Amino acid sequence: MKYLSRSRMSVPRRSPVLGLSLFLLAIFAGLVFLIHGPLGKGGSTEFNHFLSDTFIQETSSNTMNLHFTLSDPTSAGITDYDVTFGDYSAEGRKSSLLATKQLREQLDDFSYRSLTEDEQIVYDVLSDYLDRQLALSDYPLFDEVLTPSCGATSQLPILLAEYRFHSAQDVEDYLALLTQMDTYFDQLLAYEQEKADAGLFMSDYCCRKVIESCEVFTLHPDDNFLITTFDNRLDQLEGISDGDKADYRKRNQTAIAEHVIPAYQNIASGLTKLMGRGRNDWGLCNYEDGCAYYSALVAYYTGCDDTVEELFSQIEEKRTADLAVCSSLLSEKPSLLLESDSVTLDYPDETAMVQALENAITADFPEVPDNNWELVHVDPALSDYLAPAFYITAPIDNYKSNRIYLNTAANYDSLGLFTTLAHEGFPGHLYQTVCSYAYGMNPLHTLLNYPGYTEGWATYVEMQSYYYAGLDEDMASLLQHNQAVMLSLYATSDIGIHYYGWEKDEMMKFWSGYGITDEATVEAITNLILEEPGNYLKYYVGYMKFTQLREACEAKQKSAFDPVQFHEEIMRIGPAPFELLQKKLLD
Repeated sequence: MKYLSRSRMSVPRRSPVLGLSLFLLAIFAGLVFLIHGPLGKGGSTEFNHFLSDTFIQETSSNTMNLHFTLSDPTSAGITDYDVTFGDYSAEGRKSSLLATKQLREQLDDFSYRSLTEDEQIVYDVLSDYLDRQLALSDYPLFDEVLTPSCGATSQLPILLAEYRFHSAQDVEDYLALLTQMDTYFDQLLAYEQEKADAGLFMSDYCCRKVIESCEVFTLHPDDNFLITTFDNRLDQLEGISDGDKADYRKRNQTAIAEHVIPAYQNIASGLTKLMGRGRNDWGLCNYEDGCAYYSALVAYYTGCDDTVEELFSQIEEKRTADLAVCSSLLSEKPSLLLESDSVTLDYPDETAMVQALENAITADFPEVPDNNWELVHVDPALSDYLAPAFYITAPIDNYKSNRIYLNTAANYDSLGLFTTLAHEGFPGHLYQTVCSYAYGMNPLHTLLNYPGYTEGWATYVEMQSYYYAGLDEDMASLLQHNQAVMLSLYATSDIGIHYYGWEKDEMMKFWSGYGITDEATVEAITNLILEEPGNYLKYYVGYMKFTQLREACEAKQKSAFDPVQFHEEIMRIGPAPFELLQKKLLD
């Protein structure tokens, strides 16, 4: 279909939900559940104690987790904790795995039948989540913590800049964390050394990109944005004397000069020494056990139990159906092809777009809970190394306060910006988070990461947003189905490269079949897929599964189907494996 090459060919966003479940638990010391004391078998009281105790132990074991989960830890009874990024040393990772296995055993001791329906949902989600984590643990050195866009060195500065000050204790914790940056980065570098020794180190291309981003961060140490953002947050904090604020500013500048900047310099230097140690510039399947690891990674990322082969077939089938819709529309109205290249939306600014979306979704989605939001632009110093847009998950005890980050380097056109804001805001990540929290999702549940659910939801509603943009319905349908086709091509390529061993020739042949013949474009797509194995499957497979679930519910309920109720049920369950969603909505 040649019209594909005329559509917007920007690389799809890679917009992780920068929150507890995705980034902090994945990068800062892994999923560490610390179980203490005897736990009774069966009974709602015992199970709720287990959930509460586990939540407190987990959040208090890592200060970044704690701060981004709770704006006021004392509200959860957390008054004493060590300030730490966690332990990513070899010993720390072993302890984390042991704790996860122990939690799996503790969970099995409860009587499932004695639990309420809501408790059973939390039980099922936690059980499934631990199983997927344990499957990944069979491949301990395959994980990459320093990817160019989603790794610790690129995302940690944003999280630090977003670290809000509610009290003097928050400032003290923040400054203490800064002084640990060099030690923490040393642990990450030691992990990269382990990977290199095992023949699993990243390619020189990826390594160079990480090094470059670290070097950019350290270019102007006396004018680093962590200084200005700290000062701005401190100015807004009440109840602190001017003298204390001056002292805090001096301590922040010292910590950045003596710990943060050296941490980035050291990791750049260490990675430079490891350059050339990567043994594989292409897909994971070229490693021993690479296909098995990729299968476990896909299962974790997508939250579904289909095999990689089954997903590959389903993606192709869905793409064929979307192409058929596009072909039918263009056959009936050929002028749509030319008109699609000049689509513009008439909104004065980004804020107006978010407000329009917030109002437009009410026909298909539950009422928006009370909330506040603001749009923030990524600091130019990091614009080349961060996703085009992202939403940082709000604390569960302050979920009404939300921020959407936009990266102006993405150069959105008006429609691209509109659908992006739908993905990140309404009815995407922000809306889903606020609704799930407002519906009373269990605190421990909020820590469990299901990228296929969260990114799949955001992509599913992003597709819906084409019909909220004020476009002619046929144009909206063409653009929406075309975008779905484009995302499916990335998902197929991801599997092709990392599971079936596609290299440059296979990629060119595949994309040329859909009208994309520019070698530079295909090379850029290939590099993104090589940097982040499985990443695009979070988005596309999640979207596909939500679409399949909706179609199944519509077929079962026929005229009684209510999209508002459908969407509410999904958000009330919260992030979960798709098999559980299907069971709850279709049984």
